[in-house]
Amino acid sequence: MGITLYTNIGLVHKRVYKHDRETDVDRKNHGGTIDISYPTTEVVGHGSFGVVVTTVIIETNQKVAIKKVLQDRRYKNRELETMKMLCHPNTVGLQYYFYEKDEEDEVYLNLVLDYMPQSLYQRLRHFVNLKMQMPRVEIKFYAYQLFKALNYLHNVPRICHRDIKPQNLLVDPTTFSFKICDFGSAKCLKPDQPNVSYICSRYYRAPELMFGATNYSNQVDVWSSACVIAELLLGKPLFSGESGIDQLVEIIKIMGIPTKDEISGMNPNYEDHVFPNIKPITLAEVFKAEDPDTLDLLTKTLKYHPCERLVPLQCLLSSYFDEIKRCDTDTYVKAQNLRIFDFDVETELGHVPLVERPAIEERLKHFVSAPSSSL
Repeated sequence: MGITLYTNIGLVHKRVYKHDRETDVDRKNHGGTIDISYPTTEVVGHGSFGVVVTTVIIETNQKVAIKKVLQDRRYKNRELETMKMLCHPNTVGLQYYFYEKDEEDEVYLNLVLDYMPQSLYQRLRHFVNLKMQMPRVEIKFYAYQLFKALNYLHNVPRICHRDIKPQNLLVDPTTFSFKICDFGSAKCLKPDQPNVSYICSRYYRAPELMFGATNYSNQVDVWSSACVIAELLLGKPLFSGESGIDQLVEIIKIMGIPTKDEISGMNPNYEDHVFPNIKPITLAEVFKAEDPDTLDLLTKTLKYHPCERLVPLQCLLSSYFDEIKRCDTDTYVKAQNLRIFDFDVETELGHVPLVERPAIEERLKHFVSAPSSSL
C-alpha cells in the first residue's frame, strides 16, 4: 500500500473499539464499539512497521496519532495487547483501535493514540542543526520521565520495551512532557522462555544481545536509556557501529574489554572468547565537559554485566536529578506542573519491600533547597 493511500481528503467515519485505560472495558466486552469521525490526515512517520498519521477526532475535538500496522500472519503482533495493559502518564495511551482491509484483502490494525508534537530524535536534531547543545536541564526532565516510565513498565505490567531509542520517545518541548511509544517489540520476559537476541536498534543494543543472549532481562532497556542520554549530551550516538560486530568494538573502545565475570553475566558461552587488545578511552574522557553527577549516572548504567546496572528506580534516586528538584525555581515549577514527582505507591513502588518503601518514597520526594539558575 502506497503512503498516499494512508491519507484522506474528506471526512472519515469509523466504527472503533474504545479503550478504557482505567477498567479496560474492551477486553471484557470486545463487541462494544462506538463511532468516530475525523477529517484529512497528515503522514508524520513511516517505516517497516507501517505509517503514522495525525488528525483530530471530531466527537472529542482531540488531536491524535493513528498508527496503521499490517497484520502479517507470519509474525505474532503483541502491540495491541501490550497497549491495553498500559496506564501511565509517561507511556503513550491507546484511545481506540479498529481493523480495515485494503484492495488486496490485507488486514491492517489501526491504533488511535495520544498525540505528542515530536520525537526526541527530532528535538535533538533541532539543536544539532543550530550547532547548539540541548539544555542540560531539559535532558534531565526527559531522562527522569524515561526512568519513571521504565520503573512502571518493568514492575507493573512487567514489560520490557526492547527498542528504546530517540525515535520512540515523544516529547513536548514547551512543557518538557515525555512519553514512550512504539511497543511493537515489547514483551513480558519470562525466565523459562527464550527470547530473540536480534532485537533493539543497533546503536542502543545492550552488549548481552550482541553476545547472542536469549535469557536477557529488562535491564537491556536501562542500557538503551543510558545510550539515549549520552546521545542527547553529545549530539550524536555514543556507540555508532556499522554492524553488530562493529558495534561491540565501538563499545569496547570506550568501556574496555569485559572481564570474564562480565562476559559470564552477558552470555556464559563466550567466557573463553578472545577480544582485540584495545585501550579504552573511558567515559570520563568522552564526557569531559559534564559534571560528576552526570558521569556517575552514565557509569552506573553503562555496565557490561546486566545485574550491575542500576535499575530504573535507582536511577530516579540519582543526584543527577537534583537540579530539577530544587525548590523555588522555575525548573521546579515546571517539574511540579508535570507532576513527575507524583508516584502511585501501590503500583509504581509495589515491588519495593514494605519495610523499605517509606524510605524510598521519602527519597523520591526529597527536594533540594539550594538555589539553582532558572530555565
